[in-house]
Amino acid sequence: MSTRPLNVLFLCTHNSARSILAEATLNHIGKGRFQAFSAGSSPRENQQPNPLALQVLQNAGIATKDLRSKSWDEFGKPDSPVMDLVITVCDNAAGEVCPYWPGQPATAHWGYADPSEVKGTDGQRLDAFHQTLVALRRRLELLINLPPEKLARAMVQQAARDLAGQA
Repeated sequence: MSTRPLNVLFLCTHNSARSILAEATLNHIGKGRFQAFSAGSSPRENQQPNPLALQVLQNAGIATKDLRSKSWDEFGKPDSPVMDLVITVCDNAAGEVCPYWPGQPATAHWGYADPSEVKGTDGQRLDAFHQTLVALRRRLELLINLPPEKLARAMVQQAARDLAGQA
């Protein structure tokens, strides 16, 4: 593996909750070996990260300053960072036809229920986001602790797909 970080793109439909949680968490725990990004297949006009997602990240001590919702089209441009791994974190995005990703990155699907769909009190809704963060972090810790040979280009896809069954 080269000395540059492994670029990981997390995809969801709107890029407001799960993919934002995954991006921020991997950048926080990635130990410089990973650079995370997130995007949505169809973010709404003027889409912003969900305030509850930002709150649980801040409560966990994870920076939120530069997080923003964006379309996956940003990552198909010639001057975009080349992704090594693209992970869908919602079932809707997993079922969509993805654009062509320069460099033909490895892909995997890690499905999580949408915490923004939870109804109830503010506390119950915040807890749903917290539970999603905990589940994502558990799987991301497994990813960052893979030995370097598992993260080699030929191995990263299988390693990421194997992690879908864990956590």
